[in-house]
Amino acid sequence: MVVAGCGRVGSPAISLSGRAVGYRPDVDTRWNGDVIVVGGGVIGLATAVVLAERGLRVRVWTRDPVERTTSAVAGALWWPYHIEPMASARAWALRSLEVYEQLAERPGETGVRLVDGILGETDLDEVAGWAAERLAGLRRTTAREYGLGAGVRARLPLIDMSTYLPWLRRRLLRAGGTVEERTVSDLAEAEAPVVVNCTGLDAGRLAADPSVRPVRGQLVVVENPGVDTWLVSTGPDGEIAYLFPHGGRLLLGGTAQDDVWSLEPDPTVAEAIVRRCAALRPEVAGARILEHRVGLRPVRGTVRLERAELPDGRTVVHHYGHGGAGVTVAWGCAEEAAGLVLPAAS
Repeated sequence: MVVAGCGRVGSPAISLSGRAVGYRPDVDTRWNGDVIVVGGGVIGLATAVVLAERGLRVRVWTRDPVERTTSAVAGALWWPYHIEPMASARAWALRSLEVYEQLAERPGETGVRLVDGILGETDLDEVAGWAAERLAGLRRTTAREYGLGAGVRARLPLIDMSTYLPWLRRRLLRAGGTVEERTVSDLAEAEAPVVVNCTGLDAGRLAADPSVRPVRGQLVVVENPGVDTWLVSTGPDGEIAYLFPHGGRLLLGGTAQDDVWSLEPDPTVAEAIVRRCAALRPEVAGARILEHRVGLRPVRGTVRLERAELPDGRTVVHHYGHGGAGVTVAWGCAEEAAGLVLPAAS
């Protein structure tokens, strides 16, 4: 079953301490509320948090520590990118925006800040059509701000994943959930009445879904020479350049290489990234390189968000294929996934 539409993620839904609507322990005796979420990236953790804060007993099984998941590599600017269906993605993104705006009130704790920046090669009317009332400071760029053509300026959430992912894990633990590092070769290994499959690219194997494919992203982390606004630009050749400031670090990107599985940084690609970014912000040239990162975006024709059955009849909720927008849509998708988990009790 595929559920259309987007569940609400605002703070009341996420912070519930009692059982969610639909789960009645005095009536529902076939399910004890145990859920295993397979996958410890941003989608898996957000989904686990929503379920745990609704009173379910949630365990997260993750192959890697959260700090070493694909999500940890993300530049993590809030913006729906490389994800379909776009209408749903925008709805999920706007619900998630509400959460990030709240989390930005505690940036040191959560890693979430609201930062001004420019989306190059972007039409204001198109953005305004779905987000005008929600994006602070949304306007066209001036020629002085962005002389390469059309662009928009806005204040968007920018998330430091090195802070945000551990914070998400702590929030889950406070809600009574657990995180276990273990490798899964079959979803049937998860010994719970309900399993949530948030395995990203691994879903191609675990869910026998050949439509899941990687889109490789590489970025370069340098000492920040004083950049305090973000910038995303696409050149005439289709190459992406972005600069995301996180305090003393500046993330430079990026790439979108279809069907490339390599996790090894390519020195030639890294040089080209720095060169493109320095063309936009000359102070970047010569900045000391701190780190190279590579991640594989789990892209699918459409996000798979549906309830199904494992071979033994137990419920599985598939929740993967978020492409380059996992951080952007995480809370909206998590709330909708929770709505698919809870009917398993009835």
